[in-house]
Amino acid sequence: MSDLRLATIGPLLTADAPAKAAAALALPVDLPVDTGAIIPAPAGIPGRPARPQLVPHIRLKPPSMRTPAGIAALVHSIAHIELNAIDLALDICWRFPGMPEAFYRDWLRIAQEEATHFTLLRNHLLTLGFDYGDFDAHNALWDMAERTQYDLLARIALVPRTLEARGLDASPAVRAKLVGAGDHAAGAILDVILRDEIGHVAAGNRWYRFLCEQRGLDPITTYAELAERHQAPRLRAPFNLEARRAAGFDEAELQALLGPAQDTGLSARPR
Repeated sequence: MSDLRLATIGPLLTADAPAKAAAALALPVDLPVDTGAIIPAPAGIPGRPARPQLVPHIRLKPPSMRTPAGIAALVHSIAHIELNAIDLALDICWRFPGMPEAFYRDWLRIAQEEATHFTLLRNHLLTLGFDYGDFDAHNALWDMAERTQYDLLARIALVPRTLEARGLDASPAVRAKLVGAGDHAAGAILDVILRDEIGHVAAGNRWYRFLCEQRGLDPITTYAELAERHQAPRLRAPFNLEARRAAGFDEAELQALLGPAQDTGLSARPR
């Protein structure tokens, strides 16, 4: 492939999960970028393996940390999120023309970091006696991608700045569960993921503000309107304010998240 945006379609269509991650990692980062090309949507997006079975998220129950299978199920759920994140980053590259070249290079880098995360988690699952696909999973992340497929501003607002930012909030508790169950290797992997995800959410914030400024929109009121229009999940405490600040959320955005009755300075204190 001679164009970065076209090249991302190959891994996106790849069905086998480890092969998808490997194909994303193999993409040359220095490919030229045709920022203005309108690329017809190929059939079969995204490529998906036959397993795991995808079920409504309300049917997925929190696994018990008292059994090896329960620990593996939690690791599997994170691996599934990372696989979806590969697709989301690749999809944004080919789907939306007209952005600066740096935008597409940002999302290729993010796709490759997500591929690294998936590979780390999948390899760890193998050491636990399980593999990706052994547990049911949900399709909520890709559902949001489909809802926002015609609007880049909505995609950035509701995927990196909402769903991925929610991962920043959840990370400390999930890590504590795994380490508390004796899985220190998984805890170390989550440390890598949190570090990188802060950068992914920061990229979302940067390009969200770029688009809001370009369109003459207020970032806070626009976010609330997009979340309602596209039925984004309602975010609930606890929030990882330290990570959110590191990812570029400003105090006005954090206050809107917390509500008028709470103080962002007090809420950020360690508990």
